[in-house]
Amino acid sequence: MEKVDFILKNAIVLTMDEEFHQFEPGAVAIKGSKIVGVGPQTEILQQFAAIEVHDCDNKVLIPGLVDVHTHVPMTLLRGLADDLRLDVWLLGYMMPVEREFVSPKFVRTGTALACAEMIRGGITTFADMYYFEDDVAEVTAEIGMRALCGETILKFPSPDSESYDEALEYTRKFIKKWKGHPLITPVIAPHAPYTCTEELLRSASHLAQEFDVPLHIHISETSQEVEECRKEHGMPVVPYAKKQEIFDAKAIAAHCVHIDEGEMRTLKHHGTGVAHNPSSNLKLASGMANVPLMIELGLNVGIGTDGTASNNDLDMFEEIRLTSFLGKGRSGDPTALPARTVLLMATRMGAQALHLGKVTGSIEPGKAADIILVDIHEIHNSPRFRRDLNGIYAQLVYASKSTDVSDVMVNGKWLMRNRELLTVDEKKLLQIGQEYAVQIDAFLDEREHSVLSKLIAIGGASEQESFEVQAKVPIRDIEPVLIALKKQDIQVIRTRHYREYDTYFSFESPEQGHIRFREDHFVGEDGNVTHVRSRLTHIGQTREHHFPQKVLLSRSRFLAPANQSLRFYKEYFKPVSEKEINKERLRFLISYQGTEFFVNIDTVNEPKLGHFLEIKSRTWSRKDAEQKSKLVLKLIRHLNASPDATITEDYIEMAGREGIQNHL
Repeated sequence: MEKVDFILKNAIVLTMDEEFHQFEPGAVAIKGSKIVGVGPQTEILQQFAAIEVHDCDNKVLIPGLVDVHTHVPMTLLRGLADDLRLDVWLLGYMMPVEREFVSPKFVRTGTALACAEMIRGGITTFADMYYFEDDVAEVTAEIGMRALCGETILKFPSPDSESYDEALEYTRKFIKKWKGHPLITPVIAPHAPYTCTEELLRSASHLAQEFDVPLHIHISETSQEVEECRKEHGMPVVPYAKKQEIFDAKAIAAHCVHIDEGEMRTLKHHGTGVAHNPSSNLKLASGMANVPLMIELGLNVGIGTDGTASNNDLDMFEEIRLTSFLGKGRSGDPTALPARTVLLMATRMGAQALHLGKVTGSIEPGKAADIILVDIHEIHNSPRFRRDLNGIYAQLVYASKSTDVSDVMVNGKWLMRNRELLTVDEKKLLQIGQEYAVQIDAFLDEREHSVLSKLIAIGGASEQESFEVQAKVPIRDIEPVLIALKKQDIQVIRTRHYREYDTYFSFESPEQGHIRFREDHFVGEDGNVTHVRSRLTHIGQTREHHFPQKVLLSRSRFLAPANQSLRFYKEYFKPVSEKEINKERLRFLISYQGTEFFVNIDTVNEPKLGHFLEIKSRTWSRKDAEQKSKLVLKLIRHLNASPDATITEDYIEMAGREGIQNHL
């Protein structure tokens, strides 16, 4: 008889192999990290002698579940910002908190918490995508789980990299360190086509191919993502990603909610694995992926939990059940995605989607001993019918719970016995996790009370260390001003023509000031719009000083690029009211008596406020400001306007007097 380390006997063995063999009573023999035998109990006991024989008490023995897409350190962000749109949730809350808190310690704690939850729920393999992935890998390996650890790369700074060049170098070192490890597969993870440049996407693919490691990326998660890709690149997301060579690597495409049959065939042709995330996609209202068609076309589709900040758990039994129900509901066919198929997606097919099909995913000799036991004798799973061989799959998919998992083994090592975790200190981790929650609550609470802090939290906001002298004068006609700008003692350095569409957000406390969302439409000499720029501006209420004739000295405003839609900023800033102001602006940068000024000639069309001359100049000292204020008054006269008519109000204040409609 061949000597082995373990024999697991008296089990209902579901191999999930190509022939879907079942053995009852069945047994599995394990030597070292590998399965060496599986079959009827009598045959295995006759063929093998074990150091330890484990009686499975007629529980179901299946391959460990494979979570094909998640962000494990985000267990520390569970429940942080729920019931929001994906872009508001991600850009307005997750990323600001991550910039503030994510560190190696944060990642290690979050990973350990996730591993504890996943082991309890029967997950033995997961595909992660996050930051400080070297720390994720170390903790995962110490605990004893199997994982693809994907280092996230973005076109903008992230918690562990100031630039994507730095992120690529980090990833190269990370891959070299972990490649060949028995439990950890290093992965490069460009976040998504819309958060990466073309150069970054190609560089990531080349690095994955150089080291023959997988590439993990979000693809077509929302309809908005697809629409913007069509608008910007003239094609949907999958063709665009293909053009950037993403699928030349061993790719794993997460979500794929909004792809058509042609795109599915592209993924199939390239051997790309698909990660279906039903709970996350429903919770964020991203849509329902056409999984039945993907399976029909022969794609390897696995099931993922996504992160706990968007799910909010790591319960694969819940995801398996939901996958089947969504497939039936979407197709209108109750036979779509039957129980055996979705369990396959959570085991062998999931492993194939991760390009780990030769390592794990089924109970076969030569595969890793990644095994779980599920108790199907609880009240919610009784009675058991034996007439149909597929009935046992239905019991697991439609009635079993993650709490029914009693024992978990990964790579021939027990991680949980009789529902007791052996490699994780849950109590200590829960305490540390709660300490992080207190800190994050305080951070967001302080930010929520400051509109300016929310603007800065989005990223990209800046303030010049300067002040601005400015004056505004109503005028009846713009022609006299245009004629005056041609005088010899005025040098026009640069001219611009804009159509400006402004939306002002107001808040409950006037001290918060306003947030202005502006779209600048640049108008060419032929009168057509050449390009569009969007910006956010925080407009405070205070004026630093009033000079004579109402020339103002004000602090520079905070500016930020507006990369998201107006709808996003409405949901993010949550204003109590909203006002729109649209105007035509002719802007001149001029030199007058040796000093540079910006001269704006505005025609405010909505509401119909008329024409205005506005003069501005940046300044750095009170003395300089006083001198420039006098020049401003002279320049107003020089441009055929009256300094006595100078006003101090912004357009938003004038619009309020005009009774502009509140749109909220």
